[in-house]
Amino acid sequence: VQLQASGGGLVQAGGSLKLSCAASGRAFSLYTLGWFRQAPGKEREFVAAITWSAGPTAYADSVKGRFTISRDNSKGLGYLQMYSLKPEDTAVYYCALGGSMGREWSQYRYWGQGTQVTVSS
Repeated sequence: VQLQASGGGLVQAGGSLKLSCAASGRAFSLYTLGWFRQAPGKEREFVAAITWSAGPTAYADSVKGRFTISRDNSKGLGYLQMYSLKPEDTAVYYCALGGSMGREWSQYRYWGQGTQVTVSS
């Protein structure tokens, strides 16, 4: 499975962005979709995840209530809608596929190349 994240950019604090994750192959619908992010000098951190069935979701406390994860298995697409962005949300955002609703990056098998999100104050 190959993944490609897109939709990043430069936005002012309080603004919004919607990231997309496009997957090749039919296996997309078999896996949990996760979003992670990595800021300069920091470790990659969990942002959100959604089960293969687009059922239960999980969010990092830092984004809960501001970000929404979703997916469309028929199109092989995943999304991360981000509202009320803050400068501390600045990072490279990665989408990934894994076998369970994990919060550790090591639990995810397939990774996209990342898309830069920059939030100015």
